[in-house]
Amino acid sequence: MFKASARLLATLLALSATNSLASELCTLIVDAASGATILNTGTDCTTRVTPASTFKVAISLMAFDSGVVKDGHRPAWRYVAGYPDWAGDAWKGDIDPTDWMKRSVFWYSQQIAKKLGQAQFENYVTSFKYGNQDVSAVEVQQRGNNGVWVMSSLQISPLEQVAFLRSMVNRQLPVSAHSYQMTEEITQQDDVNGWKVYGKTGTGSPGQDNKYRADQAYGWYVGWARKGTKALVFARLIQDETARAPNAGLRAQSQLSEQLLLITYMR
Repeated sequence: MFKASARLLATLLALSATNSLASELCTLIVDAASGATILNTGTDCTTRVTPASTFKVAISLMAFDSGVVKDGHRPAWRYVAGYPDWAGDAWKGDIDPTDWMKRSVFWYSQQIAKKLGQAQFENYVTSFKYGNQDVSAVEVQQRGNNGVWVMSSLQISPLEQVAFLRSMVNRQLPVSAHSYQMTEEITQQDDVNGWKVYGKTGTGSPGQDNKYRADQAYGWYVGWARKGTKALVFARLIQDETARAPNAGLRAQSQLSEQLLLITYMR
């Protein structure tokens, strides 16, 4: 078993170094119940950066708990001219909660935040102890609000992502059982070695001015995995050194998925 574990660690470290044009800032995989660290690699797990679209996990809990969103298909909201559309046709037409998460539709997140209102939105962020809990950049009702979670005042570190996810997986947040159930439903990924995997990517960059810089892009992949009574939580954060495709979040997901494949095989 020791030799197998040593080979596994060597393979995981090799996978962490395969992305020569991006720096691995942090990869954490943690036992959800005990908090024991299974994998911790990279150069910095403590610095806060934009959560970007990984914040949709938190928004989902808020939306289902408050009743703004009902289930995986209700409500379906229609794209309106003037909404952010930088993903093109994928963000247009009627978007339901499943589409929202799968396609990472920014304007749907905006509409949820507006319907929550500033006070309730702030209360959720604070009660979740989410990162620096700073949603002060602009109120959710203001025109042109580009989301405090996108290269703005709300920032979170990989360690804090894992802490938030552990609280969620262990059902320690002040939200309803329905919120947990539906968030898992719309974030579910492919099963891995009999483990059910849930996650969300995110792509952003430094700064708090809502301006995306592709040559400095951060790529997040965060989530959790369950098998019977066992659960893992994970977060990976990379940063590009030059503009690349596909986006950094998708590459972080691909890299961590390879690591998760090996770790779940051993567990």
